[in-house]
Amino acid sequence: MSSPVTGAEDLAIITSAVIPIDTDLLAAVCEAAAASPRLRSNHNLHGLGDLVQRFLNALQPGTYVRPHRHQRQDPAAGFEFVLVLQGSLGLLLLDASGAVIERRVIAAGGPLRGVELATGSYHTLVALEPNTVMFELKQGPYQPASDKDFMAGFPLEGTPEARLQEQAWRAMFS
Repeated sequence: MSSPVTGAEDLAIITSAVIPIDTDLLAAVCEAAAASPRLRSNHNLHGLGDLVQRFLNALQPGTYVRPHRHQRQDPAAGFEFVLVLQGSLGLLLLDASGAVIERRVIAAGGPLRGVELATGSYHTLVALEPNTVMFELKQGPYQPASDKDFMAGFPLEGTPEARLQEQAWRAMFS
């Protein structure tokens, strides 16, 4: 049975276990994204070995997110949850041939603020506003070699073709 908080020292114990996600943190992650050649930056809230990945992802217009899906050995574990905290994103779902089959705007102030993507859903994201920040939640631990299954036929990051692809996708939301 837990006892009620009775004094400042009890409050200090409770707050030391809190990771604040405040405007200062959002601003810092956005600054890092703006300074990055990729125009995006993550801020992990989890340890690399944690069974659940929880992180902030700041994106600036112009960032290219290569189409991918998440797959795990346990099919129920390949979901990805996205909640926009600031700004807005364009979400594109693609079929196995790479054709866009669904388009949605996810915005901090809009009617759609987040989505959960099913295992195996090919998708990409487009930053529609400067300093867009999303909270992502997905199964861990993070394994760089197998976290994403990239869709064939799309340009690699950092190429002129990737820049053109991102511009074409962003135009779909104008």
